[in-house]
Amino acid sequence: MNSSELESAGINHRKLFIGICLAIIPTGASFVLVSNVLYQLKTEFILTNAHVGYIGGSALWGMAISLLVVGPFLEKIGLKKATIGAFIGHLAGITLFLAAYPFAGDPIAFWILFLGAIGFGIGNGFIEVAGNPLVPALYPDNKTTKLNHFHAFFPGGMVLGGLIGWLMVQAGTIGPINIGHWTWQMAIVYIPVLIYGALLLPEKFPKTETAQAGIPTKELFKYTFTNPWVLGLILLMMFTLSFELGPMRWIPEVLQAAGLHGILVLVWISGLMMVLRLFSGTFVETLSPTGMLLGASFLTGIGLLMFSLIETGLFPLLIAATVFAVGVAFFMPTMVGLMSERYPQAGSLGIVLMIGLGLAAAGTSNGLMGEIADRYLPNALDEQHTVSILEQVEDRFPSYVEAAEAVSNDPEALADLGYRAPDVQTVLTYAGQALTYYRSEGQLDGNTTGNALRALLDTGLEQEQALIDQAFSILRPADNYGGRMSFLWVVPITFIVGFIFLVMFIKDKRKGGYKIERLDKQEVE
Repeated sequence: MNSSELESAGINHRKLFIGICLAIIPTGASFVLVSNVLYQLKTEFILTNAHVGYIGGSALWGMAISLLVVGPFLEKIGLKKATIGAFIGHLAGITLFLAAYPFAGDPIAFWILFLGAIGFGIGNGFIEVAGNPLVPALYPDNKTTKLNHFHAFFPGGMVLGGLIGWLMVQAGTIGPINIGHWTWQMAIVYIPVLIYGALLLPEKFPKTETAQAGIPTKELFKYTFTNPWVLGLILLMMFTLSFELGPMRWIPEVLQAAGLHGILVLVWISGLMMVLRLFSGTFVETLSPTGMLLGASFLTGIGLLMFSLIETGLFPLLIAATVFAVGVAFFMPTMVGLMSERYPQAGSLGIVLMIGLGLAAAGTSNGLMGEIADRYLPNALDEQHTVSILEQVEDRFPSYVEAAEAVSNDPEALADLGYRAPDVQTVLTYAGQALTYYRSEGQLDGNTTGNALRALLDTGLEQEQALIDQAFSILRPADNYGGRMSFLWVVPITFIVGFIFLVMFIKDKRKGGYKIERLDKQEVE
């Protein structure tokens, strides 16, 4: 259904498109802001490292719930109800997250924060569930370009959230208000949520393309799960989204280990991605979606290769970041566009599965890259200095565990102490494991040694600041080296995927160019 037909059916396609673009800003902003406030949460609520990890990861779990549990039934639910679900999830998630504030020191605070993050993640997932099928329904003749425009607002949200969060922390206290406090940083997300709600909720929505064409849900499932090309695209999305989100998670850490402001480089990458997606129309017309994905794969590989070879220097690292950003900018929206344009019979189900499984693969790639980095960690550690630090932990930390356990039932005394027994016990456990391995094998184990040193840094014990400084001085360069080696392992896979897109591009050329498949549309709700 074209724009004039939509307007005649009482559907304001321009307002819907603006609203759904603004609705993805909270997703990008929350990724940055939640990471930005985790240390404050740990300190204020006396949380363990495991607690903080669960809170940070729960937003992705909520997103996965929306995409993989609710998304496949979008045809029955409808685009508007999915958007309402996103609005409710966002509001409930932020409100519940902020509701933990009065419970500092109470164990229930963790669960309030955890459930708030899941609620917010569910809202993020519903926006993906609604937005990705909505855009093709609004612009059936320009899907890939408009999907790039839609997804430009995700890195845009990351830029906005990153800069606002950083500025709020730098500003600190203004009058009686500490605007750098985590509550103010998270509360700022209310603004885009309320704006997109005001734009979208009163509006009439179109049906998805497959619903307009009258394709039954049963046929949708049958086509999607039996078509090898659809399944192949889903598999490719698992790789391409891993190329984007896997390294993006580690780039700030690697750069910070090199002495640079990693978060600001991430903002630079996100800003470039936003601009490129907004001006994607030229690339779509010139290269076609398969040509864009071909170029994206090789540029991503070159960017990661540069990151793996360049150890220090702001200018060369910014060049590497720029090449990487140009590569990954088009992956997700162009893959969704390719699925929607070439296999429209898969409908929203194909799109939702593609994104959901892609995010799951990206989460797995984070862990795999971490394992690779830890494997190379000992190559860059000063062995004797590291062993000395671990032995000092072994000698002195049992007394810290005893002190924390003695006041474990007194929240006020625990807050004064500044740490909990599980945190210092974690350092002691990892140090013991690392020393056991070293004493039996005569060499350091990257996994347990890295965990012991990081756990030591995370404690922030004032009594052991000198030891923490020593651990920091040897761990940072080693983390930089390990991270760069993990990038190097990804490079060949990007080139293999690029070769697959090359075959697809050549095949399109031989058939007279890239062709868009269309469905016959009959109805609008």
